[in-house]
Amino acid sequence: MFSISSPLKKSKSRSSSMGSEADSYPRRQFFHNNNLFFTLKMLFLLIFTNLVTIFIFSSLPFSLSSSDPPHTHLFLHQETISHLLQELNSTKSKLFDSYSLIADLHHKINSTNFLVRDLVIDIIRERKLSLPVDEEADFFGIPPTTASLSDELKLAILPHKLPLGYSPRMASDEIYPPIGAACLRFQKELAQYMTYDIGGECPMDDVFAQKLLLKGCEPLPRRRCHPKSPIGYVEPTPFPDSLWATPPDTSIIWDPYTCKSYQCLIDRKNFPGTVDCKDCFDLQGREKRRWLYDRGLDYGLDQVLQTKPAGTIRIGLDIGGGSGTFAARMRERNITIITSSMNLDGPFNSFIASRGLIPIHISVSQRLPFFESTLDIVHSMHILSNWIPDAMLEFAVYDIYRVLRPGGLFWLDHFFCQGPQLNQTYAPMFDRIGFTKLRWNVGKKVDRGVDKNEWYLSALLEKPMT
Repeated sequence: MFSISSPLKKSKSRSSSMGSEADSYPRRQFFHNNNLFFTLKMLFLLIFTNLVTIFIFSSLPFSLSSSDPPHTHLFLHQETISHLLQELNSTKSKLFDSYSLIADLHHKINSTNFLVRDLVIDIIRERKLSLPVDEEADFFGIPPTTASLSDELKLAILPHKLPLGYSPRMASDEIYPPIGAACLRFQKELAQYMTYDIGGECPMDDVFAQKLLLKGCEPLPRRRCHPKSPIGYVEPTPFPDSLWATPPDTSIIWDPYTCKSYQCLIDRKNFPGTVDCKDCFDLQGREKRRWLYDRGLDYGLDQVLQTKPAGTIRIGLDIGGGSGTFAARMRERNITIITSSMNLDGPFNSFIASRGLIPIHISVSQRLPFFESTLDIVHSMHILSNWIPDAMLEFAVYDIYRVLRPGGLFWLDHFFCQGPQLNQTYAPMFDRIGFTKLRWNVGKKVDRGVDKNEWYLSALLEKPMT
């Protein structure tokens, strides 16, 4: 594993060991004394064993016939002792050979341990030298001192002692507030996020906070301030009418968004430009027709539900569910779906809630906040695609596998990728994770031109029962 033949490495190891020669002498003396003691003990054991064996067998009575002559007794006795001595000498030889082998292995292990130790010391030394003194940090970006942190930020991210002392359940006497490790990579932004009047109104920093979250600072730390309330707020539309009703403009704060009304969000599908989920807020348009028909890449809800016994699909998750229409269609069938969504220049989470559905504001990078083997179905349309790095995508799909119960369904809806990626990367990935394919449809994406070699994949995958 390690090469020790390089003159440069020998020189470096020799120079690094000279300074510690005095410290290592007691250790070498200790190992020498141990080896000498072990050798003496082995020799004593062999001599003692031989003497006891000779004594026992020289005094054993032989139950031979009384008619045998005395010289026959003596001859058999001597032959037995001679044979035993030969076996003992052979055993002694094998023991010494084993001892030599063990000693050689012990020497090699010690040499390897010293090499590994020197290598680790060199790596740590080089890493420290590569960091400026005022920017030294551990591998997670945590500063060596918290002096630069504000008091509020310290309260939000540093550990707190448990009032009742050590907890056997936690195996600790303190608790850390859970924040994303990446938060400490963006300390200036984190400090800005945690700057406010305690007990007052929170800054209108929704866009800033979401960018910080999308960079990996997830979850964000808690804050001690009140979000701004909308003026003229009215009670929501009663259920089930709320499923297909546009809420009043006074139901939310519009400051973070380009549009300042729901009508603006509905109309923006008529204007040029690339916007995520451009027509998602028009509940009387294409949203009204989604998942009602089963053809090619477009699976129908009822056809998917028919793959399982009636009533066994009860709860689930829609990843990147836009304005919540998938959850609304499932709610009409007495199935509860939680919808994850980001507020990308639109109040997606507020809109989902106004429909009487459950939104959750997490990114696709976040570990799903559900216990394992609990959900009946997980659906994702467009959000899981080739824009996600392969390793992160595989972690995400394994996480979906984790939260699905045995027999649960993963509905991958219009997964986008380039032509070569489908068979080289993604099909092997889904097979590797372990899903069973119930449906698998591939179609070319032609809205940007057939020469682009862009493809969609829709699949219905099942977690095996065993």
